[in-house]
Amino acid sequence: MRPYIARRPGYVRAKTLDYRVKNRVSYSLDSTLESVNTAEQKAFEAAAKAGFDEDEQHHISMAVREAAVNAVLHGNAYDPKKKVLVAYEMTGEALVITISDQGHGLDPESVPDPLAPENLMKQTGRGIFLIRSFMDEVKIRKIDPGTEITLIKHIGGKAANAQEEPK
Repeated sequence: MRPYIARRPGYVRAKTLDYRVKNRVSYSLDSTLESVNTAEQKAFEAAAKAGFDEDEQHHISMAVREAAVNAVLHGNAYDPKKKVLVAYEMTGEALVITISDQGHGLDPESVPDPLAPENLMKQTGRGIFLIRSFMDEVKIRKIDPGTEITLIKHIGGKAANAQEEPK
């Protein structure tokens, strides 16, 4: 099953990754800012379908936008030969979004703290910080080649390891 969304330069091809999982769809996107917009729009639609309220839909789509910009700009460096892969999966308990690039890979420990005094006035460097603030869980791993980031937003707004404070 390989439905084509569009047929033009920068086309997007959607496919079901696992025929047993009907709530998962993936896209292979070109390394362009137009693809970032596509990833953001599809995230908004997936969040709405998963039942998140409008504020959460915006938070999720903004996190995906930041991750997609990182993949296109920092990972693939706009290389037309490299793709950004984006997968959306609704598990019933969470919306899980995976974004991977084909670049050199990212060491998350090397990312400077955007709240450090020397970084406060910089115009870049807040993407991962924003992603972490909007999502319940964020996992970054180096793959060969590239980086994969998994964004998880639990339905009901509670992280898997969240605990309520005693009253």
